[in-house]
Amino acid sequence: MKNNWQLQEAKSRFSHVVEQALSHGDQFVTRHGKPAVVILSVKKYRSLHRAGNSLSDFLTASPLKGMSLETSRSRDSGRDVAL
Repeated sequence: MKNNWQLQEAKSRFSHVVEQALSHGDQFVTRHGKPAVVILSVKKYRSLHRAGNSLSDFLTASPLKGMSLETSRSRDSGRDVAL
């Protein structure tokens, strides 16, 4: 199935593009030959954009939580550069 649309065609067949997004997944729309937008179902959008999930929530839910991590930094100040 087609999932790439030029803007003019997507405008004239918008209902069809929406049906395609619901039944066959994301639909990509180009403008002047360059990717412009993606049309996707509300279900997919909500799964990607979960409200309330912050970076700290993501990190605390990580399966790597509790693993040791080397956090020391080199004390090297870099190199001298003549300007």
